Amino acid sequence: MHPSRFWIVGGEYASTTFDKLIEGSERVVGPFGERRKAEEAWRRLSEDNRSQCCVRFTIAAEH
Repeated sequence: MHPSRFWIVGGEYASTTFDKLIEGSERVVGPFGERRKAEEAWRRLSEDNRSQCCVRFTIAAEH
């Protein structure tokens, strides 16, 4: 089995339903070899964008 890699994906959405990203705002950060490292980066990125209610990021795992 191959080790997992983790990515942070997200950006600015058109509304707080978070169903459509605004074109050009997409961000992908990674890969991270450990989930813990991805979580640390996710926290920093989320905190940096905390004041923008339509910006959201999540961690995706690649198996």
